[in-house]
Amino acid sequence: MSAAEEELYSLLVPLADERLIIPRACVAEVVRFTAPEHREGSQNWMLGTINWNGRALPIVAYEGAIGKDIPATTGRTRVVVFYSSTGSIQAGYFGIVTQGFPQLVRVNREVLKLESTDGWPEGAPVLCRVKMINEYPLVPHLEALERMIAQETVEN
Repeated sequence: MSAAEEELYSLLVPLADERLIIPRACVAEVVRFTAPEHREGSQNWMLGTINWNGRALPIVAYEGAIGKDIPATTGRTRVVVFYSSTGSIQAGYFGIVTQGFPQLVRVNREVLKLESTDGWPEGAPVLCRVKMINEYPLVPHLEALERMIAQETVEN
Protein backbone atom coordinates (compact mmCIF):
# COMPACT_ATOMS: atom_id res chain seq x y z
CA MET A 1 0.00 0.00 0.00
CA SER A 2 1.30 3.47 -0.81
CA ALA A 3 1.75 6.14 1.86
CA ALA A 4 -1.11 8.14 0.36
CA GLU A 5 -3.47 5.19 0.75
CA GLU A 6 -2.60 4.93 4.44
CA GLU A 7 -3.24 8.60 5.19
CA LEU A 8 -6.41 9.76 6.84
CA TYR A 9 -7.78 13.27 6.48
CA SER A 10 -8.53 14.42 9.99
CA LEU A 11 -9.49 17.55 11.87
CA LEU A 12 -7.77 19.01 14.90
CA VAL A 13 -10.64 20.55 16.84
CA PRO A 14 -9.64 23.27 19.32
CA LEU A 15 -11.15 23.11 22.78
CA ALA A 16 -10.28 25.35 25.74
CA ASP A 17 -7.16 23.45 26.91
CA GLU A 18 -7.16 20.45 24.59
CA ARG A 19 -7.58 19.48 20.99
CA LEU A 20 -9.56 16.60 19.58
CA ILE A 21 -8.45 14.66 16.54
CA ILE A 22 -11.25 13.17 14.49
CA PRO A 23 -11.64 11.71 11.00
CA ARG A 24 -12.86 14.36 8.56
CA ALA A 25 -15.57 11.97 7.38
CA CYS A 26 -17.33 12.23 10.78
CA VAL A 27 -18.09 15.93 10.27
CA ALA A 28 -21.04 17.28 8.32
CA GLU A 29 -20.34 20.99 8.74
CA VAL A 30 -18.83 23.70 10.94
CA VAL A 31 -21.27 26.50 11.82
CA ARG A 32 -21.15 29.67 13.88
CA PHE A 33 -22.25 29.38 17.48
CA THR A 34 -25.73 30.54 18.44
CA ALA A 35 -27.08 30.33 21.96
CA PRO A 36 -28.75 26.95 22.41
CA GLU A 37 -32.19 26.44 23.89
CA HIS A 38 -31.41 24.82 27.25
CA ARG A 39 -33.55 22.02 28.64
CA GLU A 40 -34.19 22.07 32.39
CA GLY A 41 -32.65 19.19 34.30
CA SER A 42 -29.92 18.48 31.74
CA GLN A 43 -26.31 17.86 32.68
CA ASN A 44 -24.17 21.01 32.50
CA TRP A 45 -22.25 19.71 29.45
CA MET A 46 -25.53 19.32 27.53
CA LEU A 47 -25.90 22.92 26.43
CA GLY A 48 -29.24 22.43 24.67
CA THR A 49 -30.32 22.50 21.04
CA ILE A 50 -30.00 24.89 18.14
CA ASN A 51 -31.94 25.00 14.90
CA TRP A 52 -29.72 23.54 12.17
CA ASN A 53 -31.18 22.78 8.74
CA GLY A 54 -34.66 22.49 10.25
CA ARG A 55 -33.52 20.06 12.96
CA ALA A 56 -33.15 20.43 16.71
CA LEU A 57 -29.40 19.81 16.88
CA PRO A 58 -28.16 18.79 20.35
CA ILE A 59 -25.08 20.81 21.35
CA VAL A 60 -22.51 19.70 23.93
CA ALA A 61 -19.46 21.14 25.62
CA TYR A 62 -16.96 18.29 25.33
CA GLU A 63 -14.89 19.77 28.17
CA GLY A 64 -17.85 19.31 30.52
CA ALA A 65 -18.45 15.76 29.31
CA ILE A 66 -14.90 14.83 30.38
CA GLY A 67 -15.18 16.51 33.77
CA LYS A 68 -13.54 19.88 33.03
CA ASP A 69 -14.88 23.41 33.30
CA ILE A 70 -17.05 24.58 30.44
CA PRO A 71 -15.39 27.52 28.69
CA ALA A 72 -17.13 30.81 27.99
CA THR A 73 -18.18 31.46 24.42
CA THR A 74 -16.30 34.05 22.38
CA GLY A 75 -16.43 35.44 18.87
CA ARG A 76 -14.30 32.48 17.75
CA THR A 77 -16.65 29.85 19.18
CA ARG A 78 -18.02 27.47 16.56
CA VAL A 79 -20.07 24.27 16.46
CA VAL A 80 -18.70 21.20 14.72
CA VAL A 81 -21.68 19.18 13.46
CA PHE A 82 -21.09 15.42 13.57
CA TYR A 83 -22.97 12.65 11.81
CA SER A 84 -24.59 10.29 14.31
CA SER A 85 -23.19 6.81 13.73
CA THR A 86 -25.30 4.94 16.28
CA GLY A 87 -28.78 6.08 15.28
CA SER A 88 -29.54 6.88 18.93
CA ILE A 89 -29.89 10.63 18.36
CA GLN A 90 -33.21 11.61 16.83
CA ALA A 91 -31.82 14.48 14.75
CA GLY A 92 -29.21 12.18 13.17
CA TYR A 93 -26.52 14.72 14.04
CA PHE A 94 -25.01 16.39 17.10
CA GLY A 95 -22.69 19.32 17.70
CA ILE A 96 -19.61 19.95 19.80
CA VAL A 97 -18.77 23.54 20.75
CA THR A 98 -15.21 24.51 19.80
CA GLN A 99 -12.95 27.41 20.58
CA GLY A 100 -12.06 28.20 16.99
CA PHE A 101 -11.98 26.68 13.54
CA PRO A 102 -10.85 23.06 13.14
CA GLN A 103 -7.59 22.51 11.27
CA LEU A 104 -7.42 19.96 8.46
CA VAL A 105 -4.47 17.55 8.80
CA ARG A 106 -3.40 14.32 7.14
CA VAL A 107 -2.24 11.62 9.51
CA ASN A 108 -0.51 8.30 9.04
CA ARG A 109 1.28 5.75 11.21
CA GLU A 110 4.54 7.68 11.14
CA VAL A 111 3.12 10.87 12.70
CA LEU A 112 0.49 9.42 15.05
CA LYS A 113 1.51 7.45 18.17
CA LEU A 114 -0.45 6.31 21.22
CA GLU A 115 0.41 8.48 24.24
CA SER A 116 -1.99 7.33 26.99
CA THR A 117 -5.30 5.60 27.64
CA ASP A 118 -6.07 7.20 31.00
CA GLY A 119 -6.06 10.55 32.77
CA TRP A 120 -9.76 11.44 32.57
CA PRO A 121 -12.75 10.40 34.69
CA GLU A 122 -14.19 6.92 34.33
CA GLY A 123 -17.01 6.89 31.78
CA ALA A 124 -15.66 9.99 29.99
CA PRO A 125 -16.10 9.77 26.22
CA VAL A 126 -12.35 9.48 25.45
CA LEU A 127 -10.63 6.59 23.71
CA CYS A 128 -7.05 7.78 24.19
CA ARG A 129 -4.54 10.58 23.84
CA VAL A 130 -2.14 10.43 20.91
CA LYS A 131 1.13 12.15 20.09
CA MET A 132 1.15 13.83 16.70
CA ILE A 133 4.49 15.55 16.11
CA ASN A 134 4.31 18.31 18.79
CA GLU A 135 0.58 17.94 19.59
CA TYR A 136 -1.13 15.66 22.11
CA PRO A 137 -4.79 15.56 21.00
CA LEU A 138 -7.54 13.41 22.48
CA VAL A 139 -9.36 10.83 20.40
CA PRO A 140 -13.00 11.15 21.43
CA HIS A 141 -15.22 8.10 21.89
CA LEU A 142 -17.99 9.46 19.67
CA GLU A 143 -20.31 6.47 20.18
CA ALA A 144 -20.13 6.90 23.97
CA LEU A 145 -20.77 10.62 23.57
CA GLU A 146 -23.81 9.85 21.41
CA ARG A 147 -25.17 7.52 24.10
CA MET A 148 -24.69 10.27 26.69
CA ILE A 149 -26.51 12.77 24.45
CA ALA A 150 -29.33 10.29 23.78
CA GLN A 151 -29.83 9.81 27.51
CA GLU A 152 -30.07 13.58 27.98
CA THR A 153 -32.47 14.16 25.09
CA VAL A 154 -34.97 11.37 25.79
CA GLU A 155 -38.38 12.82 26.55
CA ASN A 156 -39.43 11.89 30.09
